[in-house]
Amino acid sequence: MSPSLPTYWPYDKVRPEQDKLIDAVKSTVTTKQSLVAHAPTGLGKTVAVLAPALEAAMKKDLVVIFMSGRHTQHEIAMQTAKEIKEKHNLDFTVVDLIGKRWLCLQQGVDSLQSRGFAEYCKAMKADKQCAFYENLKQGEDLSAKTKQLLKDLSGVSPLRTDEVKAAAKKAELCPYEVTLLLAKNAKLIVTDYLYLFDPGIRKLFLARIGKTLDQCILVVDEAHNLPERVKDIGSDKLSTLLLNRAIAEAEKYKHDELAAKLKKLNSIIQKMALFTDKNGNPVDGEAEKYVTKDSFTEHIEKVHSDIEALQEWMEKIADSIREEQRSSYIGGVAQFLWLWEEAGETGMARIVKRERGMKEWVLTLHNRCLDPSIITHEVFENCHSAILMSGTLTPPGMYASLLGVSEPNLLMLESPFPEENRLNIIIPKTSTKFTQRSDKMWQDIADVLKKVVMAVPGNIAVFFPSYAILENVQERLDQGLPKTVLGERRGMTKDEKQVFLNRFRDYKATGAVLLGVISGNYGEGIDLPGDELKGVVVVGLPLTKPDLETDALIKYYDSKFRKGWEYGYTIPAFNKTLQSAGRCIRSSTDKGVVVFLDERYEWPNYFPLFPNEWHMKSTLLYEKMIKDFFEKNGN
Repeated sequence: MSPSLPTYWPYDKVRPEQDKLIDAVKSTVTTKQSLVAHAPTGLGKTVAVLAPALEAAMKKDLVVIFMSGRHTQHEIAMQTAKEIKEKHNLDFTVVDLIGKRWLCLQQGVDSLQSRGFAEYCKAMKADKQCAFYENLKQGEDLSAKTKQLLKDLSGVSPLRTDEVKAAAKKAELCPYEVTLLLAKNAKLIVTDYLYLFDPGIRKLFLARIGKTLDQCILVVDEAHNLPERVKDIGSDKLSTLLLNRAIAEAEKYKHDELAAKLKKLNSIIQKMALFTDKNGNPVDGEAEKYVTKDSFTEHIEKVHSDIEALQEWMEKIADSIREEQRSSYIGGVAQFLWLWEEAGETGMARIVKRERGMKEWVLTLHNRCLDPSIITHEVFENCHSAILMSGTLTPPGMYASLLGVSEPNLLMLESPFPEENRLNIIIPKTSTKFTQRSDKMWQDIADVLKKVVMAVPGNIAVFFPSYAILENVQERLDQGLPKTVLGERRGMTKDEKQVFLNRFRDYKATGAVLLGVISGNYGEGIDLPGDELKGVVVVGLPLTKPDLETDALIKYYDSKFRKGWEYGYTIPAFNKTLQSAGRCIRSSTDKGVVVFLDERYEWPNYFPLFPNEWHMKSTLLYEKMIKDFFEKNGN
């Protein structure tokens, strides 16, 4: 075995490019730096990172925190840790920590949103109404049943979250609290981004596991998703819909004085959302405009002179209401007011919008974070070391800049797949550009897809920029196509998603068509190896709507990096298409076709963004090219 390999390598050999990633991780954790690595699909990046990171954690009394936004990636990390433990007969604890709501044993919590659940849980514990939480302790010490369960579970690590939940339920203990108690002695914690990148959650999490940031080796998987996730964490919005519900809630519980003040807040947003054109004439329909932080603050001060006192008053009333009904709309208003005052002027966009709701127009005041580094820089600056990785982390320097990673090591790895196993083509015939969307364009896209689908001998997935485009094309694709078409739907449950995917897999012998959304349930984070998927078509580009937030983002990145258009618009959208395309080839023996259907992929501002090793071909003779590829490869 190569001397450069980590001590805890679980396999007999190393894949191409894995050795480079292993050496880079070893150097990064030794020098307490950060690594930003583009590591293409199939390279085996999880084990290449975890093996050397765990070796360093063992030697230096550190903890490895592996973060991903998808539970499927949790499974890969857990399985890798299991293989390392078994290969080297190691005894260390591995914990999988998902969101508290998904671990809760209380009835009916599935219907709560994350913030509502957090409020409900806090109220239940404060009022000693949760038996699962109360059973954890006997006085100041852990209860006998808690100690016994921890002993039982620590001996069989790593455990899946459903196994921990089942064991905790049997012992009548809170699964989340049990998981955190196990995490205090863990060498590897597999979790979600929120646990370290939400400032409030991070403080509590680190305190509960008894660690400081400088004792943590961070591994950020699928790191291309981190900027958007963090921007969402640092953002909030206040709508007339929320305010109306808060008013009704205040009136229901006889808080008449607060109800009156909430009505005044509603009126403020109504006045701020008077939209006019450049001639001062009223504007109908959807509309938006920038507002300043001070303009809204000044209006609030007329309602209540002390904003902090108003927010605290709302929180107290919200806490009392949660004792009756789990969540509180008033609490949502209070949270918005807190963030509005806490957030600085730099890196934020404040916009009031009129948007179409389910039944009526809704006015919304957005407090939108533009700069994730406002939150992430502190984490990367103070942790022991960090490894950020993804199959589409290109260019790595851009992501390092966006996330505020100081002086990182940058690594671009080659794809381990044989070039002849994949055909990558552009069909420059249609476009999903906003100005070209029409019934004729949907029909043209469907006509091309029919030819591509019938040229691929087996299952094929087609990804669209939005559900609206998917639905328009599916309506036309269903007509006269011999293969079964399965369309992803909005709002699918976890079980429905799995049933849908399994049904698609069952068609691998005869072939079916999966229609999905680029940033939806199946655009990334799923594996369909071998005969389960023979081709992928990416329709259009998932460019964000050209609204004020996009405009603000481009201007902000232009002032900060002199690359506003690239960093704020084109590259993030393009990388989403590469993620969807990556569903096709998942192992070194897979063979398949990847098609990009949109004339813009030929344009000079997009074509250079394709990885060099993909060897893109642009053609209108796509049917023959696809058929020849599969004939040559024995399909």
